[in-house]
Amino acid sequence: MPKPNLRRQVSLWLLLPLVGLLALDSWLTYHRAMSAAHVAFDRSLAFSLKSIREGTSLHNGQIEVDLPYLALEMFESDVGGRIYYLIREENGRAVTGYADLPPPPGHAVPAPYETRFYDATFRGQELRMGMLRLPVHDVPSAQTRVAWIMVGETIEPRQALAREILTGSLLQEGLLIVLALAIVWLGVGRGLRPLNRLSAKVAARADDDPAPLDKAGLPSEVEPLVESINQYIARLRSMQESRRRFFTDAAHQLKTPLAVIQAESELALRETRDERASLHLKRLHGAVRQAGKSVQQLLSLARLDADSGHVVKLETLALEKIARSVTLDWSPVARSRGIDLGFEEEARVHVRGQRELLAELCGNLIDNAIRYAGDGSMITVRVATPPEGALLQVIDNGPGIAPQEREAVFERFYRSSATQNVEGSGLGLAIVREIARLHHARVSLDDAPGGGLIVSVLFAQSAAQ
Repeated sequence: MPKPNLRRQVSLWLLLPLVGLLALDSWLTYHRAMSAAHVAFDRSLAFSLKSIREGTSLHNGQIEVDLPYLALEMFESDVGGRIYYLIREENGRAVTGYADLPPPPGHAVPAPYETRFYDATFRGQELRMGMLRLPVHDVPSAQTRVAWIMVGETIEPRQALAREILTGSLLQEGLLIVLALAIVWLGVGRGLRPLNRLSAKVAARADDDPAPLDKAGLPSEVEPLVESINQYIARLRSMQESRRRFFTDAAHQLKTPLAVIQAESELALRETRDERASLHLKRLHGAVRQAGKSVQQLLSLARLDADSGHVVKLETLALEKIARSVTLDWSPVARSRGIDLGFEEEARVHVRGQRELLAELCGNLIDNAIRYAGDGSMITVRVATPPEGALLQVIDNGPGIAPQEREAVFERFYRSSATQNVEGSGLGLAIVREIARLHHARVSLDDAPGGGLIVSVLFAQSAAQ
């Protein structure tokens, strides 16, 4: 498949509207030309009416017509269109000419001595008609009759003149379109020169050159492209920094658990009593478990980081099924601490998301609630469908989080002042926010009625489908 060409695309985008405008202009030009032809040829009809008028008289109460030679020659000529005429009395009696020549519409009957032009169809031909309503006087007898003088001409000569004008106009406008496209072709080529220079500059850069591109000397239309490239370079640098920060954070987080493992192992080897050895081994197990959890959370954060390039493959999922399944998985842990862990499903909720990440989000929320609400507390996992989208909530009756700390708790390793003595790494809510970001959802913290904390994850309408 050939690659798209900007010059060709711009030329086509201009050509199609220009062709449309040319068609519209052709229609308008033809009608203007026909109007001009009517004006020119109507003068000939008016001359014929005037000639017949001069030869019309009244004798003994009868209208008589003496057609002048020039009018007769015009009527009998085969050059151009055919000419038809009729002179009749107002009562309808034909004096001479074609008796079935169509009269004007009722509203178009002219006043005395007034000439009126109109269009009509006669014997299958389109005619341009001219009519004069002429009072004729007989002075000796003091009688007056009204004569209708009607002359019609077929419109072929007018159409031929209009087509000739249209052809000349089309040739002229077609030439202008060709010249305009040629100018656009050259202009686009000249306008693309800055892009070609920019392309050469980017191709010549070293792979490890982090400096942003220089926008000096570039057209204003190209500056957004350069800005986007610079933003991309900045994201790459940020991603590299994020990787470095991850290893630093991981080392910092693992330092203490590993030190505990080492110390407890030494104590276990020194002790000879079984009970004390069991105690130290129990502490060792807890430290190892915490270290493993911290490593897993750090890996999750590295994978979910905004600069990691991680792409979430979305599919339509039943949120209530995922939340119920995760709640059941955490039930044994909750029972071991005397916690009443329940699940409420107000409605079936479908969201666009990734099953593993949504399960991890729900699991982190339940884990945090179990850790910080305390033994004997009550925790409820709730799924609902408010008008704004889909809602997942984890509600507990624990100590909650102070309002001034509710934004800070989403930072990595931040521990609320009320939970300093509780085992944890301070990474759970940071992971929850990153997963919510990937699903275009919003996380909020609120006070629970009667005390405690409500963690809400609201999926927008576009995600709740």
